[in-house]
Amino acid sequence: MYYCRRYNNGLDFYESISAPLNKRVLLHLNVILMINLIRSLGAYFLSTLRGMGHMFIFLMNSVYLIFMPPFKFNLLLRQIRFIGNKSLVVILLTGACTGMVLALQLFYILRKFGSEALLGPGIALSLLRELGPVLSALMVTGRAGSALTAEIGMMKISEQIDALTAMALNPIRYLIVPNIVGAVIAFPLLTAIFDVIGIFGGYMVGVKLLGISAGTYFSLMESYVDMQDIMVGIYKSFSFGIIVSWICCYKGFYTGYGAQGVSKSTTEAVVMSSILILIWDYSLGSLLL
Repeated sequence: MYYCRRYNNGLDFYESISAPLNKRVLLHLNVILMINLIRSLGAYFLSTLRGMGHMFIFLMNSVYLIFMPPFKFNLLLRQIRFIGNKSLVVILLTGACTGMVLALQLFYILRKFGSEALLGPGIALSLLRELGPVLSALMVTGRAGSALTAEIGMMKISEQIDALTAMALNPIRYLIVPNIVGAVIAFPLLTAIFDVIGIFGGYMVGVKLLGISAGTYFSLMESYVDMQDIMVGIYKSFSFGIIVSWICCYKGFYTGYGAQGVSKSTTEAVVMSSILILIWDYSLGSLLL
């Protein structure tokens, strides 16, 4: 502690005096710090819980409007084309590269155990159950999900959504419902294309490059892969379509104003969708084993 002494000539000087602090003061400060910490954590928890509830209500409202006529099929077809057809090139390239890399790595691992013949089933099961749904969902999130968030966000800040409300039109019916239904339809189709291209890429590397018999590659795949493995990938892609469209549409619909608000919402949508895809993949995979 430092004490100030003033002399008659008006000059000041400070003298350092080491003395123990009062225990009551220390205890009081610790209690205040602990209360502030608990208050901050509680405020963050309540804010997060409030946001999750708002997002869930948004999803339930969208699902409710799916089954309420009239349904805009022209908007649905446009969104299926936007999410599915325009993402096809990315899916083809990613699927082919994934299958070829997977063939190389699995062949290197299986050769250590003398099981090179199991390369085909290993590639098929890896793509059908895990890599196909997850990687295709991540690719579509980066290409189509970010664009959905930016598009709806620009409509929000330019007051086009307010104009729909002023004309007694439900903006969720016209903007959100076609995106969710289109994603639910497009994601399983894109995942199926990803799986087929990935298996063919593994065939090109395993058979044409590494010398495995084509008959062995496909015959053992038929023996080890059953319908349940295919349905696991379909269930995952179906749920990923709901997650990506829900998060991206929500972030765009409630974006902040200005270019900075749209860019922030787009980044948050892609990051949150990617994280939820990985978390939900593990959760659903553990349930479907």
